[in-house]
Amino acid sequence: MTVPPLLAGLLAAILSLPVLAEWQTYKIDNTHSFANWEIRHVVALTSGTFYDVQGKLVVESSDLAKSSVEATISLYSLNSSHMKRDVHLLSSDFLNARDYPEMKFVSSKISPLDSEKGTLTGQLTLHGVSKPVTLDYQILGVGKDPWGGMRMGIKATGQIRRSDFGIQKYVPYGPVGNEVNLTLLIEGIRLDANGQPWSAQAPAQNAKVMALPVLEVATQPVNAAPVATTVPTPSAPAVTAPAASMSTVVVPPPAQTPAVQDSKPDKPESLESQLKKRLLKELFN
Repeated sequence: MTVPPLLAGLLAAILSLPVLAEWQTYKIDNTHSFANWEIRHVVALTSGTFYDVQGKLVVESSDLAKSSVEATISLYSLNSSHMKRDVHLLSSDFLNARDYPEMKFVSSKISPLDSEKGTLTGQLTLHGVSKPVTLDYQILGVGKDPWGGMRMGIKATGQIRRSDFGIQKYVPYGPVGNEVNLTLLIEGIRLDANGQPWSAQAPAQNAKVMALPVLEVATQPVNAAPVATTVPTPSAPAVTAPAASMSTVVVPPPAQTPAVQDSKPDKPESLESQLKKRLLKELFN
């Protein structure tokens, strides 16, 4: 089958058009995101997590290499399931959370290997020191949630040396190792152009214009005084109707109930974090 020259030229022009980029922003849901860690203790491994992770993912769906990630982690959300150890790790021996209460990661390069996996390079700021780190990432999934929103799940793993960030206690010899294995588990909630949770629900309809009939006036004899027909209502006394005509009334649309999202506002400081700060103040002042 021979394609007509005009049609062939049209197809070639369409195929040569650039693919439009689709930027999507996802807010990190800090109720479902974690920064987990492992470190050697004597001959075994001790693990824990930071449960307060906030930030955003900006994803370019047609070219992941143009995407970016920012994450800020509260050190006071550290939890190793042992309060005394948590307080020691937050002290000046290790993280020095009083002076450096957060660590932050800002991506500088994303190198996809395929549509789901790749490497993520960026600056990690910890203990007052910024160093480049590289993580292996995996996109766990992208899809709608049960509340009409859209979510993305990402897992990233890597290893850092705490001595690179000025945390020298027990380095190079001692019961606590130098290498720290990191696993970031991130769940993001897609935002719309206004920075609100994106919703799959249809937008609100425009106000409808509806013509409503007005009550008719009863016909009276020519010489008789005119009497207007009245109609009682349950909530108001009878009202005298005006002359028969059609009146145009603008009826606003019903109020739209926003989609319920399984996300909460940024959490206030937990009692656990407050207790850790108080203990640090008492122990190290």
